[in-house]
Amino acid sequence: MTHPASSTAGAGLLGPGWAGSAAAAATSDHAFLAALLDAEAALTRAQAALGLAPRQAAEAVTRAAAADRFDAAALAERARAGGNPVIPLVADLTQAAGPEHGPYVHRGATSQDILDTALMLMAARTLDVILADLARTEAALARLAAAHRDTVMPGRTLTQHAVPTTFGLKAAGWRSLVLDARDRVERVRRSLPAQLGGAAGTLAAFSAYGTQDATALPEAYARELGLAAPLLPWHTLRTPVADLAGCLAFTAGALGRTAVDVLTLARTEIAELAEGSGGGSSAMPHKANPVRATLIAAAARRAPQLAATLYASMPAEDERPAGAWHAEWEPLRDLLRLVGGAARDAAELAEGLRVDADAMRAHLDLTHGLIVSERLSAELAPLLGRARATQLLTDLARRSHREGRSLGELLAEQPELADRDDVDLAELTDPARYTGSAGPLTDRALERR
Repeated sequence: MTHPASSTAGAGLLGPGWAGSAAAAATSDHAFLAALLDAEAALTRAQAALGLAPRQAAEAVTRAAAADRFDAAALAERARAGGNPVIPLVADLTQAAGPEHGPYVHRGATSQDILDTALMLMAARTLDVILADLARTEAALARLAAAHRDTVMPGRTLTQHAVPTTFGLKAAGWRSLVLDARDRVERVRRSLPAQLGGAAGTLAAFSAYGTQDATALPEAYARELGLAAPLLPWHTLRTPVADLAGCLAFTAGALGRTAVDVLTLARTEIAELAEGSGGGSSAMPHKANPVRATLIAAAARRAPQLAATLYASMPAEDERPAGAWHAEWEPLRDLLRLVGGAARDAAELAEGLRVDADAMRAHLDLTHGLIVSERLSAELAPLLGRARATQLLTDLARRSHREGRSLGELLAEQPELADRDDVDLAELTDPARYTGSAGPLTDRALERR
């Protein structure tokens, strides 16, 4: 059975990380068409607020600017003629507003004013969704960190056991990155500006239409849209897009940090963590794949390249560029929906994550006590001398591997330690008693709001 292409476009068959998400809805063709129309209607209302257009015209254009009245697929095809969808949209909206009020559609603006403003509207609406999911994620991670403040596990460096740590500290670290991402997204969300400059960024046409102070119009326009008022038209001053690229790429990386830890610790042979509801396999019924973490990790790997395209578009020539501006549209939308999907998956991952504290504790013994060799080196040096302590631990480490005996057992057989009342080998070789300041560090991290 076949379907017309327009019915399946944007369904996300190759994008399970964002398919069906609120971010996908906020960045769909229909949502962007609505943002374009919102930008056009707001422009007429702003001009009416300053006496540059009749109130009736603002009301008529706003009524006409309903996305369901326009054909996004047809607009996309017609956009080829002028290189952007605003040109055919203005023609259709002018007709929809009627002969009396149609002349007030798009008056004084250029296509980039409307398209840039619509992109900022779409970004604002998507960032609101992302922020809500980041809030869910950090709250779930805070609960995990508090519950497992003292759950001891192996700390791993360069893939190998290093010294003991706690899962609470690990979860607190994940949360700290999520909060860093939240702060960056919030800052960018507040700063997203409207765009209004006219043909070459001088606002000249608005003066020609009768305004006494054209510089007041961008602020009125931004107010209508709930966006920030720009200091200058930013047709070739692409700070807003670069800031979006940065905060979104950072967010993807921050969420990816959690995901790669989960992917490692959910391996069959480790199994310290598990997703609440893992995904199945088409060939192996026994598998419960860490799908949420997998999709987040994929997003974290794609986001930097999308951001790079947006940064590469910053050298934009003249007063309005050819190509640099056009190169931004799709990567920006892809980045918004990619990070939006990752934020949704991160919330679900954190809220459903299962922690096996027993497995964590058991793995501390995999190195036969060598995981506390750092502590032993520091504690034994004053008693035996630094050189002797180092040599002794090196020799016993080899024996531990060779004989499969614990470091504590071998130390207890050493004459120079066996009869000492000031050496508690059971305490010194217990990994659970060598977590340093993991608990207080976790507490301090959880104080951040």
